[in-house]
Amino acid sequence: MQIAPLALLRRCFGPGSRSGDGYLWPRWLFMRALGLIFFSAFYSFIFQIRGLIGPDGILPAGAYLDSVWQYMGVKGYWYAPTVLWLGSGSRALMLLSWLGLGASILLVLNLWPRGMTAVCMACYLSFIAAAQDFSSYQSDGMLLAAAFVCLFFAPPGLRPRLGGDHPPSWASHFLLQWLWFQIYFESGFVKMASHDKDWHNLTALDHYYENGPLPNWIGWYVQQLPHWFHAGAALYTLVTELGLVWMLFLPRRYRIICFFIVAPFQISIILTANLAFLNYLVLCLGIFLLDDRFLLALYHRACTLLPSRKIQPKVDASMPVANAASLMEKPSAPVGIATEVAARRGNASHLISGVKKFLQWASLLCSCVMLPWTFYATAALLLLMLFPNLPLPRSPIAALEPFRIANSYGLFAVMTPARFEIEFQGTRDGTTWTPYPFRYKPQDPSQPPKIHAPYQPRFDWNLWFASLGGWRENNWVVRTEMLLLKNDASVLELFAGNPFAANPPVQVRAVIWQYWFTDIATKRKTGLWWRREFQGLYAPTLEREPDGTINAVDAPGSVEELKIPPQ
Repeated sequence: MQIAPLALLRRCFGPGSRSGDGYLWPRWLFMRALGLIFFSAFYSFIFQIRGLIGPDGILPAGAYLDSVWQYMGVKGYWYAPTVLWLGSGSRALMLLSWLGLGASILLVLNLWPRGMTAVCMACYLSFIAAAQDFSSYQSDGMLLAAAFVCLFFAPPGLRPRLGGDHPPSWASHFLLQWLWFQIYFESGFVKMASHDKDWHNLTALDHYYENGPLPNWIGWYVQQLPHWFHAGAALYTLVTELGLVWMLFLPRRYRIICFFIVAPFQISIILTANLAFLNYLVLCLGIFLLDDRFLLALYHRACTLLPSRKIQPKVDASMPVANAASLMEKPSAPVGIATEVAARRGNASHLISGVKKFLQWASLLCSCVMLPWTFYATAALLLLMLFPNLPLPRSPIAALEPFRIANSYGLFAVMTPARFEIEFQGTRDGTTWTPYPFRYKPQDPSQPPKIHAPYQPRFDWNLWFASLGGWRENNWVVRTEMLLLKNDASVLELFAGNPFAANPPVQVRAVIWQYWFTDIATKRKTGLWWRREFQGLYAPTLEREPDGTINAVDAPGSVEELKIPPQ
């Protein structure tokens, strides 16, 4: 039987089937989870955004956008798609954070899910496009990619409930499944392609828990387990990412089995490491391995295990039947007025019906363009990862790049062999150096590593990445030193306290330590979770002169080579 092109487009990009193994409940669950993930992201912005990209922050968004404009002109609006072009002051940044937070709450409450997803995405993209070094994480791209597809996947309407009248389209549902597959398979592929000896020797997880970005205390205990456990976990990771995820393309029964394999895998990562919302998002994407039939069967099975209770409808016996019936009667209007009212209602209904049809066609047209475009970009990136010399058009990929909705992924391709921590210290006399306390990073060896995910402390997180390279590739570390010399209030919000609250320090430096987990015997004896060794200066030591100028007085390299960033 031949299918007309228009019917084929409707079947792929229009509302899905209302029968069979639908995905109404997986959609409902995922949209609530997406709202919670956005909530965690915007909640963290409220406490960090001014110190990160505020006017007095480490990397001011206003200065960045000015440089983009000077270099690119009008093209800068596409290169950096952010509403902060309209204003990037502290009030604008807080308004952006609170607007996104409010939209995420409404998304969780299922109020206008398409509109609230669009608001969340616009606010989040506005931050990502202007945050520079503080937005270079794969998790940011994952969240924006999922949110973009959900603009077409979410049910329309102000209060759609389950959205039974508008099931998800096949294309949008498939793209969310494809995103899930991408994250897993590409992460597994880069582990093998990197030729990292730790993955090939199955030693990648032996010290993963102490060397990751922000460890937690559960990971401390897991690392105490023997090598055979970590080798088995490494093998399980590779088998899952490279092999088991292909069960997505198998019949329904195998997809369900796959869910119960990969879900514990993600939960174990969530429990043993603070990787922000990344693994929460991947875990929730896995819900699309299931369908309505399975979830409803699971619900009914759970109900049989709970005590049941029949609820009788309440009847108000004090109201006579005649009075109750009389409440249903409505006085009839004169014939002429009734006819005029009916005509007006008919005109209004025709107008509303026309607007609805126009919006449906516009939505269908947009889906037919954007979803295949996004799929091509992501599929091409995967193919280019496998076959770098493949002659594929790359302009469609480059056009979407500023919006971070079509990405390639590769998590933990090379394992970090050691843990180094950058610490900021200040002094008033040039002899006694006092550290600035961090909120989330390991610092005091006697304090256990904390659990704070899905909250993402981007400043603490970025210091871990900076420790893997030099200060010249991370000039924002020097910028932080300069702002600490001034007791900048916005930047001090990123720390747990200010040891120089009365008067700012005369000198500030960034030093580096190497950290290791202790073992159980040492912890029982000393109470220490960490041991550490001082490694020396990481970045230049800056000094504030009486006239307010800032000079470099010491550095890991030659002081003459230093270029102090503009204040």
